[in-house]
Amino acid sequence: MRVRVEQTPLPGIGVRHDLVTSSGRTVGVVSHRNGRRDLVLYDVDDPDSSLASIPLTDDEAEALADVLGASLMLGQLAGLRQQAAGLLTEQIALPAGSPFVGRRLGDTQARSRTTSSIVAVLRDREVIASPKPEFRFEANDVVVAVGTRQGLDGVTAILAGDDDN
Repeated sequence: MRVRVEQTPLPGIGVRHDLVTSSGRTVGVVSHRNGRRDLVLYDVDDPDSSLASIPLTDDEAEALADVLGASLMLGQLAGLRQQAAGLLTEQIALPAGSPFVGRRLGDTQARSRTTSSIVAVLRDREVIASPKPEFRFEANDVVVAVGTRQGLDGVTAILAGDDDN
């Protein structure tokens, strides 16, 4: 299904982006020229009339984007897991004592050593999807990996420093 997002310039105010859901509801974000953002829910019968408008601080807008982005990515991974027998997704906390804190993802050689892939890293409230080999880990990162049970156990061991290879 294709998602429709409409952009409407609001002269003197900013820009309005509207998302029309599959159920016919319209949710919008008004981005004001001064940086303020409002989350808006529109009336089903009158798309120019809002039922609710919620002002969002920068932190609130970022947190909402992170929540929606993380849930979308993890939902897609869960759907993939259901389609491929034996393929699992797992969130692995990077312990502060890991030898990979401050080091690059490529240094783990996780994919070639375990046949499992690190597909994202959750850091604070940020989702870093498809991190490149140059990506540097920080203590308390949460690594999202995809692979077999054995492969995921191998990634966990590598990140903990329990793998002798």
